[in-house]
Amino acid sequence: MSIHTSKKEKRFLFASESVAEGHSDKMCDQIRDAVLDAHLSIDPDAKVAYDCVAKTVMILLCGAITSQAIVDYQQIVRETLKRTGYDDPSEEPTTRKTEYQFLDYKTCTVLVALEHCKEIKHAVSHGKSDDDIGAGDQGLMFGYATDETEECMPLTVLLAHKLTASIKALERNGTWPWVKPDGKTQVTMEYKESNGAVEPIRVHTVVISVHHALDIPLQQIQKELMEKVVKKVIPEKYLDEGTIYHLLPSEKFVEGGPKSDAGLTGRKIIVDTYGGWGAHGGGAFSGKDPSKVDRSAAYAACWIAKSLVKAGLCKRVLIQLSYAIGLSHPLAISVFHYGTSDRSEEELLETIVQKNFDLRLGAIIRR
Repeated sequence: MSIHTSKKEKRFLFASESVAEGHSDKMCDQIRDAVLDAHLSIDPDAKVAYDCVAKTVMILLCGAITSQAIVDYQQIVRETLKRTGYDDPSEEPTTRKTEYQFLDYKTCTVLVALEHCKEIKHAVSHGKSDDDIGAGDQGLMFGYATDETEECMPLTVLLAHKLTASIKALERNGTWPWVKPDGKTQVTMEYKESNGAVEPIRVHTVVISVHHALDIPLQQIQKELMEKVVKKVIPEKYLDEGTIYHLLPSEKFVEGGPKSDAGLTGRKIIVDTYGGWGAHGGGAFSGKDPSKVDRSAAYAACWIAKSLVKAGLCKRVLIQLSYAIGLSHPLAISVFHYGTSDRSEEELLETIVQKNFDLRLGAIIRR
């Protein structure tokens, strides 16, 4: 929805979401990163790019890892599942446990289908210095920043993340023992845009789907979400009598995690970045060593964007980088400031970005 108020100013709605640690896809991302960390802690030169799949009581690791390290995949997977909350199926009634299968770190099946890929390692590092190592793949990456928050992140995704984190904190400190690992939040805000800059005006809609134990009354969940999460997290100035709340809109969310939805790495790339603002090149972050520019160059693009906004050179900005496998320098660097700077995009690129940011992959990793 877009509401035009003048030629230079308009109002519009924008939504961003977040997911809980135990969401099927996000759980897979965490397993993926835990395996990566285990390899890099032993072999810093390990080349890791694989996927994790979850369904019901099964976890599958599949892809390519070239490493000198020997790691215990079973232990890593199970420890990660326990940490994310898949550690207590005993509370489900016996009749329900026989009817449905719930994921548990102690009893789940872990399958491993990993192999080496020497060609990629050769393309990245053969005959090259540390600063001039080549990218592990081709791709394009984006970084976005905005002055609407101190963190230079869009307020929609920032609030969605804070809602999710608040629910998890209440579960961990024992206040809400009925909260289970899965869950999602979504925040829609009304914005004002003027000369390319955006300003959040009010929260239009809040959606919270919390994974819960059996026999918890819907009214109790909705009341506690409003009092202990929504009103604590979202600043009062953004809430008004017109704000819409959908708190557990499905009315029941007991079958969460990979029992209800299969999990797969790389499906929450918008949650992991800017909540739909700016742009995305399509590459996931989790489970990829630093030679994978999907991750390292995306971080660098974010660093550039935030630096430009924090320096007061623009109010919001989008940075694009692109790379090719085996090459150290980016193929292209682009700056888009939405008309929020008194300098041209070419000037920001040539006098600020290119002169102050070394975007060779090796230099990014070193920093």
